[in-house]
Amino acid sequence: MKTLLASFALAATTLTAGMAAAQDGPDLVTIITSPEPQTQLMALVLTFQAAQQGANAHIMLCGPAGDIALNDAPESATAGQPPRDMSPQGLMQMIRTQTGATVEVCAIYLPGRGEDASVLLDGVGVAAPDAMAARLMDAETRVLNF
Repeated sequence: MKTLLASFALAATTLTAGMAAAQDGPDLVTIITSPEPQTQLMALVLTFQAAQQGANAHIMLCGPAGDIALNDAPESATAGQPPRDMSPQGLMQMIRTQTGATVEVCAIYLPGRGEDASVLLDGVGVAAPDAMAARLMDAETRVLNF
């Protein structure tokens, strides 16, 4: 019984240390504006890989890429792409749920469409310009722009 408890304690410690290491990883901001599904998907693939390697990922979608975050997204956001038949929206959701990444549309996306946040997928927010600017200006933040 003591061996079993020690094993559980060791596993819990290892899991907690792994989670702490991920929170201490580099900050990554991925800005996606491209209308092309393959470009959107590749941006998300790289973000997912970085998050799995410990980066604290933050995704901002602007312009045509903001459509990825819509409840009623166009087919370009939801159609599977080769080689794994994954869609930009599907991978974005996977990143958000599996890594805890923050996903937001840029502040002018919804007003430009004449809509409010009710059209966005659950868990997707609207970026505050002051907070996003601070994140981008942080010397420790890595920025990917697609």
